[in-house]
Amino acid sequence: MKKCRALTCAVILLVSVFLCIQTAYAQPAGGGKTLDIIFTHDTHSHLNSFTTVVEDEEMDIGGFARANTLIKAQKTQDPDTLVIDGGDFSMGTLIQTVFETQAAELRMLGYMGYDVTTFGNHEFDYRSSGLANMLTSAQASGDAVPAIVLCNVDWDAMEAAGLTEGQQQLKDAFAAYGVQDYTVLQKGDVRIAVVGVFGKDALSCAPTCELQFKDPVEAVKATVAKIKAEENADMIVCVSHSGTWDDPKKSEDELLAKGVPDLDLILSGHTHSRIHEPIRHGDTYVVSCGEYGKNLGTLSMAQKADGRWTVSAYELVPITAEIPADAATQEVIDRFMDTVDDDYLAQFGYTKDQVLAENDVVFSTLKDLGRVHTEHNLGDIIADAYVYAVEHADDYDGTPVDLAVVPSGTVRDTYARGNITVEQVFNSFSLGIGPDGVPGYPLISVYLTGRELKTAAEIDASISDLMTTARLYCSGLNFTYNPHRMLLNKVTDVYLMEEDGQRIELQDDKLYRVIADLYSGQMLSAVTDMSYGLLSIVPKYADGTPIEDFEDVILTENGRELKAWDAIARYMSSFADPDGNGIGNVPEYYSTLHDRKVVDDSRNIVALVKKPNRFTAIFAGVIAVVLLLVVLLVLLIRKLVRRIRRRKKARG
Repeated sequence: MKKCRALTCAVILLVSVFLCIQTAYAQPAGGGKTLDIIFTHDTHSHLNSFTTVVEDEEMDIGGFARANTLIKAQKTQDPDTLVIDGGDFSMGTLIQTVFETQAAELRMLGYMGYDVTTFGNHEFDYRSSGLANMLTSAQASGDAVPAIVLCNVDWDAMEAAGLTEGQQQLKDAFAAYGVQDYTVLQKGDVRIAVVGVFGKDALSCAPTCELQFKDPVEAVKATVAKIKAEENADMIVCVSHSGTWDDPKKSEDELLAKGVPDLDLILSGHTHSRIHEPIRHGDTYVVSCGEYGKNLGTLSMAQKADGRWTVSAYELVPITAEIPADAATQEVIDRFMDTVDDDYLAQFGYTKDQVLAENDVVFSTLKDLGRVHTEHNLGDIIADAYVYAVEHADDYDGTPVDLAVVPSGTVRDTYARGNITVEQVFNSFSLGIGPDGVPGYPLISVYLTGRELKTAAEIDASISDLMTTARLYCSGLNFTYNPHRMLLNKVTDVYLMEEDGQRIELQDDKLYRVIADLYSGQMLSAVTDMSYGLLSIVPKYADGTPIEDFEDVILTENGRELKAWDAIARYMSSFADPDGNGIGNVPEYYSTLHDRKVVDDSRNIVALVKKPNRFTAIFAGVIAVVLLLVVLLVLLIRKLVRRIRRRKKARG
């Protein structure tokens, strides 16, 4: 009886979800062609449903099995529905650990009937060899897989310079798989050309990508011109891993829409945006449905008399527990997941369902990290975990850790209340792969001067509002900043904090031991170049020698890389067990904040001008020069006016 009620509810739900689409199709604008579209992007290996916090509510959400229930229902209504994905289909959960051997993410897209996808920056996380191996595995599986399109790889430039080993691997794998600039699909009476493109910001977020890329707008423009000349397409769609931004000058997919007006639709991935109403520029629409498969994008378009298309229905459908999971799809996912325990977690002595800690603490969410610029307990616990893991490693050399740093961009999920499992911990920090070829970024140990630590705090205070992924969460380093002070002089107080609460002033020339993950270390070292030398951070060895290769400072235990996610798991396992049930509890300590990052929101003139630094002096100097020039200009104008008046008087 329960099963019958569930199925009845599911049918009602599905009918209500797609009713608006079907109604719109019954009377298309101008009586022309119509097309149904289902889309996703940035699913990041989230094949299974997961518990997280959405709009301040803990929810069980997502899952390909639930999504496929909706896809199957839609295809029952309209078999010619176009199903597309905007890239970053990998890297975000434990399933990514078998990325190279199983190609689970790509094969699942194929299983669910996706027609086409593109590459996101995270498809390059396991380096050229990893992506090449994944494509080979997908092809060798014999399973149906989606077409992959990408138009702006600059093979000519790379070949002119001589292909590296990694570039050659990818060139061969792309050719074997059949990666193309675009593909043409026939859906009913609609002929659709789908072009793929990789954005500029996506490339900046892919430090292990060896490929060179052409300008996205120019590459798409050239590809669209070819499509219009050769393909007789009714519609041109772009799957773009570029993203949209609040700043219209930086919103890459809006710039693409303006720059290539012949595009009918842009599926915009990369920035995890949820666009609740399509963005329109001319006759080009831009759509996004958010990350991790939390929503399924549904779209209906109708062709107008002039041949262009209009959106007649659009909805982002939440993938919630109310949607029943498709049993056959879940079985396929489960088979992939079974390989994770044997092929990956066994190396660390874990299983995916193993409970590490019980949690009653409400942790901040990823949305909080991006929205509220202050200390967050989610960042605190991860940073503390780094220190714990290093100082409790089997072969710890006794050198104390001064501080640990966690940028918000490396944190991929929060911790819900209840049991925290190995899978949930991995999902919270799921990025990358180490030089050992084992998934997961390792921890590194570097040294920075006190002056550089102050600079790091200033980067957080002054720049991270412009780039929220650069917000820093620290263990051991405490600082105060005032958001109303001048840029690059917002920090007013920086110091180290000992476990006993003792405050230690930073010495500018003293070296301090810093723990971070490999990716963050690489990005931190790029600060000098990115700031054109204004901000200088040079990670060093203990003797002060600059580090040339961060792989030389990877932390190991018994000859194995110490992974960042494993550090978190170890810390969780170390918690005290007041219940006596054999499982530790997340300490109440994390239910409050501890002045690691203090926001001084004062507009008092004293607070705004106290403790000026060299940037204040530079700014003041620039202002003084400008004022001087203004004064000189005024004096010159007055002098000229007087001269003209004297001449007029003399003539009169």
